[in-house]
Amino acid sequence: MLNLLQMLELKLHQTLSIPSEPFSFKYLLLAAIFLILLYRWSLYTNSSIPPSPPKLPIIGNLHQLSTPPHHSLQTLSQRHGPVMLLHFGSRPVLVISSAEAASQIYKTHDLIFSDKPKFIFLEKVFYNYKDIVWAPYGEYWRQLRSICVLNLLSNKMIRSFRAVRQEETKLMMSNILRSSSSNSSSSVLNLSEMIMKLTNDVICIVSMGRKYSDCREEGGKMFTELTVDLAEFFTRVNIGDYIPWLAWFTRISGFDAELDKLAKRADEFLDMVLQEHLDKSKSGNDGMNNNEDQKDFVDVLLAVQKENALRVPIDRVSIKAIILDMFVGGTDTTFTSLEWTMSELLRNPRVMKKLQNEVRGIVGNRTDITEDDLVGMHYLKAVIKETFRLHPPLPLLGPRMSNQDVKINGYNIKANTQVMVNVWAIGRDPKSYTNPEIYEPERFLNSVIDYKGNDFELIPFGSGRRSCPGLQFAIAVEELVLANIVHKFDWALPHGERAEDLDMTESPGIVAHRKYPLKAVATPYFGCI
Repeated sequence: MLNLLQMLELKLHQTLSIPSEPFSFKYLLLAAIFLILLYRWSLYTNSSIPPSPPKLPIIGNLHQLSTPPHHSLQTLSQRHGPVMLLHFGSRPVLVISSAEAASQIYKTHDLIFSDKPKFIFLEKVFYNYKDIVWAPYGEYWRQLRSICVLNLLSNKMIRSFRAVRQEETKLMMSNILRSSSSNSSSSVLNLSEMIMKLTNDVICIVSMGRKYSDCREEGGKMFTELTVDLAEFFTRVNIGDYIPWLAWFTRISGFDAELDKLAKRADEFLDMVLQEHLDKSKSGNDGMNNNEDQKDFVDVLLAVQKENALRVPIDRVSIKAIILDMFVGGTDTTFTSLEWTMSELLRNPRVMKKLQNEVRGIVGNRTDITEDDLVGMHYLKAVIKETFRLHPPLPLLGPRMSNQDVKINGYNIKANTQVMVNVWAIGRDPKSYTNPEIYEPERFLNSVIDYKGNDFELIPFGSGRRSCPGLQFAIAVEELVLANIVHKFDWALPHGERAEDLDMTESPGIVAHRKYPLKAVATPYFGCI
């Protein structure tokens, strides 16, 4: 009796030898291919690997990303699910697009996802990961985080800079008033530019002791050019990070040389800042250092270094890396939040009017708004939350890296998988919010959802042990500035532009700015000027 294999072999020979059945072998081959594909498909569907769109050789899924990437990732996740595995070149990347899955990353398995991936740009500019944001998880990072939380961004330290926030906000209001009183074309304000200057100045004073926005002052031109170039480099992709064997291309293209020059310029500027503080300390001409409530971050870090009480002592390089973190992380995100908030208010006059009524009702005709006034401004806080929901400054939160195999939503995730949490998509998830595309601050008035990292429907500052430690500082600036802007002025779009026609296009880059500067016309509210 012939076995099955022999029968198939016999049938094959018979098919090939009978001229009247020329297509029988072709049918058999197609059937075999179909059975193989069916078998492989059954293996895939029964496996516990996260769903993934088809990828190409070498580049993986990079071709499926468009600008801005969080939009295209949302589209892919709507097709493949809130836990999705992509490949950026040879790098596996887990994309998270739901609050429930994000809670597993930041809460259930926070320790497993406590590390950070490595990128050439960060290695060169941030002193080989000597800063807080990108340092590998371990004792060094824990010591820096402790310094940051206890010494730099404690409630006491944040309160100590209340006068700085009020003074710089008052200066911005004066500039708006002066420009709005002009009869020339300059009465159309570049609000983006003004907000950027304020946030830069506040962060510079707090972290480095003085402003650097005036190009005529020492270090001013260096600082201005540096901030522009840093922002530009954050929008660029280094192909060597994702396809290591193509790293040679960045050398030929000049990317490596540009990056080396940028890192050198950043280091020279930070060296200058540190030397200014050291020289003042030696000469005794250090008025700020003698006042414990007015120390800037460099003063504090130099004092910590001098005490040498840490298990992992910090050196000059660590101090420069931390200051760079504070500046890069503090200015861009605060500026972006204020810019988008004013954009949404101009596009939604009803919300603007309701917010103005609240602020003016609490402050009255007083010219100055104190931070104590902000406590009762519940609608203002709801407006800020709604902006964070629709326009998180970092739409794709700082990436994490798994340090061991783990299960997320029942899927097996291998060690050394990069994780990207799309908070932009989470904020627009209809499972979390009703009418998610509509700007409606009222949704937060009677809601327990907050942005402090415990409610995963709203995590603009991240969550878990590697969440942003500057949350309270950023909110203190944003609430005060926003309250003053809507209290002292009525606002309109220039040239009779309709609110619904305001362009809300985002720029490319890690931080989602407006693509085009926000321009508006301010009319002084004479009840408070």
